[in-house]
Amino acid sequence: MKIVVLVKEVPDTYGDRKLDLETGLADRDASERVLDEIGERALEVALSYADKNAGTEVVVASMAPEASAATIRKGLAMGAASALQVVDPALAGADLGVTAKVLAAAVQRAGFDLVITGNLSTDGSGGVIPAMLAEHLGVPHATALAEVEISETGVSGTRATDAGQAKVSTALPAVISITEALPDARFPNFKGIMAAKKKPFETVSLADLGVDIDPATAPQSIMTTVSEKPPRGAGVKIVDEGDAGDKLAAFLIENRLA
Repeated sequence: MKIVVLVKEVPDTYGDRKLDLETGLADRDASERVLDEIGERALEVALSYADKNAGTEVVVASMAPEASAATIRKGLAMGAASALQVVDPALAGADLGVTAKVLAAAVQRAGFDLVITGNLSTDGSGGVIPAMLAEHLGVPHATALAEVEISETGVSGTRATDAGQAKVSTALPAVISITEALPDARFPNFKGIMAAKKKPFETVSLADLGVDIDPATAPQSIMTTVSEKPPRGAGVKIVDEGDAGDKLAAFLIENRLA
């Protein structure tokens, strides 16, 4: 079986997150860049299956700038057999539609029986890439799984719903996405880090994938304006002089919070 896991480099959750005021894009240098944790969990699902099933090949794939290669290589250090990175200047600021189209082409190039991804990234938080990817690939999808069970012919899992839990399953090939309910990812050990340097790492462009993202034929989202986040005000302090309840009620009504 061949499992492709989608990973993404994102600004550190615990660091500063800023927009570039000239381009409107995320300022990737405002904080440390790391492999998205939900992508690591998705990789752990694949590696855990590979540990128990000989002959399973795990590939990590990503659409990211060339400078992200070192971050993506962490997936190889964790245990993936190879990596595929899509690098192209035309992808700067790509919206969800373009991202799904390009990732689908990358997955097809790698070949797959199962694609595993996180339910949403911690920077964009779109949450629609897994379903869009499955549509491009023409395969079924099972998203937002809190439990996953993979077999040679299919995949099943549990998804939380407003009424409780739903059991879902599908035959392979398929696309699934997982939530943070899945276990934490393993840490790369020294042996894995050294082995990662010799593992196949393919870098491809849009031309290599045969993908055309000309805005004239595939409109993308356009940033019309961007500005610095306004400073936070001091707020209103209510002193209890026996009428704090009335003051609080008046404040809520004035600000349409009640």
